[in-house]
This record gives sequence, structure tokens and C-alpha cells, in this order.
Amino acid sequence: MRRSLVTVVTVVAVAIALSACAVDPERATSSDPRTNAAARVAATGPSGTVSPSPVADAPTSEIPEPDAWIPGQADPLAVRLEATWEARREAVRRWVRTGDPDAWPPPDDVELLVLYEQRIYRVLAARDRLAATVLNRLDHPLAPEARSNVRAGGALYDHFSPLKTLPDFRTHAPEPADLLLRYFEKGERRFGVDWELLAAVMLIETRMGRIVSSSSAGAQGPMQFLPSTWEVYGLGGDIRDEHDAVLGAANYLSASGSPGDDRGALFHYNPVAAYVTAVIRYANAMSRDPDLFYAYYNWQVFVRTTHGDVRLTGPGL
Repeated sequence: MRRSLVTVVTVVAVAIALSACAVDPERATSSDPRTNAAARVAATGPSGTVSPSPVADAPTSEIPEPDAWIPGQADPLAVRLEATWEARREAVRRWVRTGDPDAWPPPDDVELLVLYEQRIYRVLAARDRLAATVLNRLDHPLAPEARSNVRAGGALYDHFSPLKTLPDFRTHAPEPADLLLRYFEKGERRFGVDWELLAAVMLIETRMGRIVSSSSAGAQGPMQFLPSTWEVYGLGGDIRDEHDAVLGAANYLSASGSPGDDRGALFHYNPVAAYVTAVIRYANAMSRDPDLFYAYYNWQVFVRTTHGDVRLTGPGL
């Protein structure tokens, strides 16, 4: 349906799933307070130091800095993952129940805890033996969630190779979390495709719309359509508009067999087995815990290069 495998390598594999898209220039100008220029790049990885970061209205706890150190041994890493998961769940609950997930930006503590958790999963995706040992040390209900994240990231990591040069991605802040969630739910109501599946597709394709560059194959928009495919399934909408793109994707997946055959529909959407595995695992994780959507919403754009991970969006950039 979509684009060359090279495009997927550039975005999904290397960034644990992302492909580039195009956007209306007026929506990504420097006057937009939500815009984040790709030129502001910082390399990140399992190194750095932990330093508390005070967050307004948050309980007293250690909030990791953007490049906080990640343990390299299984026991302390499992302990750190569990503590971060508990703190992140509480921060997300507070944001959803008493904050405003229908506005930008998310709270600092949510962004920083999610970022640290995401970086841990990137480490585990790259180290199979460490991941297996850590997963065996986790208790329910974290264990199945962690397993989904590790298997999804690991599938993409194993399938694709790191890039030698950093792509010239343009990025900006996504639409507010609850606005996107309403689009996904509308797609489910209209076409019968699970909202979690639609959210997982956008998560992998453009990190919920953070990437706004066109792909090398010409795929565009937050759900990454080729214009020729969009003409058939886009319902007359704007390929670059989040609402229209979600409905177009729901239309395409429905026509391809979802919800009866989600795997087959996803393979039509992107014929890469690792991609299908990742989407299904992320979607299943959100089905078990719908609040996990708000964590995935805050996952940042990383690019895996031969020199290590490079983060393009998020706190500190």
C-alpha cells in the first residue's frame, strides 16, 4: 500500500517506529509555541546522572532528568523500571482526572517519567538477555505491559539497521491527547476498527504526529499515506489533518479486513512483519490499560544511529 522499505527503516526501525510525513507549513512555523525544531538535537542513551526535578502540584519524589542514568544490571534495572512505572501511572492519573489532557503541553512530571520509561524500554529492546532477565523479575500488572513494550521494540530493533547519518526530520508538538483520542474513538465508531489499533498505528508512524516531514517515498500525514492511496480511502479529507488521517486509516484497515483480521489488515497497511507485531502489541497493551494511551502519547522521537540513540523531541530540547 504504502512506501519503500527504506522509508520504514528511516523511521520505524531506527526510531523504534516512525515514518516521516508532510504538514501544512502554516502549522509548523516558528510562531507556533508548540513547534520543536529538529535542529535542536541531543544524543541520549543509558548514561547521565539522576537529579530531582521539582514539579508543581506533584507529590515529593525523584523526577528523572531527561538524560538520567539507566542501570545496566538486571536487578537494579527491574527495580528502577517498577518504581518509574508506578510514579508514571500516578502522574498520568492525576493529569487525566484533575489536569487538562485536552490542552498542550502535558505536565512536566508526566513527560519526564514517560521519557525515562521509554529510554529503559529502548535499552531492553536492544539487549535480549538483559530484557529476559528483567521481565522475569517483574510482577503483575507491570509484567504484561513491559513484555508488550519489549517485544514490540525488539521486533523493530531486530528487523532494521541503525542509520549512518541523521535524517533531516522536521518535528512539532502533537495535537492534545484527548483530541487525538476522540479521533481514534470516532474511527472505531464509524468503521469498527479498535481505537487502540488506530492509536498504535499513529504512535509507530509519526509518534502521534510529531514528525511532519514527507517520507522519501512521498508518504504524507500523521498516518503516512501515499497520495494515490489517499485518493481512494481518504474520504475527501486532508491527508495532513489528524482527524481526516485517522478516519482514512480506519477506512483502509476496515476495507482490508479489520477488525476480523487485524494482522492481515495491518500487513496491507505496511507489509513488514515487525511493524505488524509492534502495532498489535502496543494496541493490546492499551486494551488492558486504556490510561496507557496517555503514556504512549508522550513517547518521543528517537533515531537509532551507528553512533547511538539521538532524541529529536521532548524535555530539554
